[in-house]
Amino acid sequence: MIDLLLDWVSLLVRWTHVIAGIAWIGSSFYFIALDAGLAPNARLDPRVKGEAWQVHGGGFYNIQKFSVAPEFMPEHLTWFKWEAYGTWIFGFTLLVLTYYLNPSVYLIDTSVMNIEPADAVPAAAASLVIGWFAYDLLCKSWFGRETGRLAVAGFILFLAAAYGYTHVFSGRGAFIQVGALVGTIMAANVLVVIIPGQRKTVASLLKGEAPDPIHGQVAKQRSVHNNYLTLPVVFTMLSNHYGFTYSSPKWSWLILACIFIASFLVRHWFNTMHAGKKPDWRLWPAAAVPVMCAIALGILGQPSVPVADAGAAPVRFAEVQQIVDQRCHVCHAAKPKFPGFAEPPKGVVFDTPAQIKKLAPQIMAQAVKTHTMPLGNVTEITDAERSALGSWIVAGSKLN
Repeated sequence: MIDLLLDWVSLLVRWTHVIAGIAWIGSSFYFIALDAGLAPNARLDPRVKGEAWQVHGGGFYNIQKFSVAPEFMPEHLTWFKWEAYGTWIFGFTLLVLTYYLNPSVYLIDTSVMNIEPADAVPAAAASLVIGWFAYDLLCKSWFGRETGRLAVAGFILFLAAAYGYTHVFSGRGAFIQVGALVGTIMAANVLVVIIPGQRKTVASLLKGEAPDPIHGQVAKQRSVHNNYLTLPVVFTMLSNHYGFTYSSPKWSWLILACIFIASFLVRHWFNTMHAGKKPDWRLWPAAAVPVMCAIALGILGQPSVPVADAGAAPVRFAEVQQIVDQRCHVCHAAKPKFPGFAEPPKGVVFDTPAQIKKLAPQIMAQAVKTHTMPLGNVTEITDAERSALGSWIVAGSKLN
């Protein structure tokens, strides 16, 4: 009963996280596009940077942006912040419920590093804080004053984080940690930099003083960073459903780097298009190159399928069933015995020989080809056992 209730909590938290994320991403995309499409108009207030005319929902909108701030404080001012806060709060809650409370299942893989749960969880959480401070210091340093130089340095920072995570945690855990790090940086940009700067601007208006333009400039820089980081963070959140993205022991961090590069190029195409510039269609094939590299690395990095040598004695089903019972059935049963599972993951059940035979292709894909199952190899399946499973499946998955 408790496990089932926890599953419902996890579902509701995930649902809320996605809803908040949609709102945040939508506002980020919209305002970057709006800002890029502003056109100057000499008839407007000199403090106005530009305006945009838009049509939606049967009506016309005329939107103006002030370079720093208007002369007076508006009676009603809408703040865009809770979308970011809500996304991070529910996302971190989901991270705790799924990964930090079950580190042996989702976060740790002893074949990557034999780290204790009591060490893995604090290290994972602390890395999010350390990553934010490293990024923030980089932005504030002299090195971060030039956009191109900062972009390269920021990418190297994320690349180092990906490399480190994939050499400490499970592949799935590493990708989620990269996503959590990027999401933390994005939310902290709003909480620590953008909103406080806007509050200082409002405070100056209320005092009748001229606001310092530096607050708007810094906020714009961090907003642009968030805009470019959106697509990569969405990929990392989806990756846990596709084991082939993170299961390559050697190249998973490079796969993620390729996806980051492709995402930046696609995002840049949209941003330049919204700015009214002639779209550079070369960016699409350019983005396809790192995607193809990621696919190639995923294929090359997959473990070789361990099957028996030609002429070896065929693997009997009795041996297969024993392996499945010892290594898989603890979770994949009608009533799982593994703590934290109220029902079998994805409804996969190995209670009967017929079920094992029917699900042989999934066993081949998850346990033999990619090694994504068992999760974190928590049941310590051996290469010899994977080989036996692969040999039995290749021979026709016979039950005799």
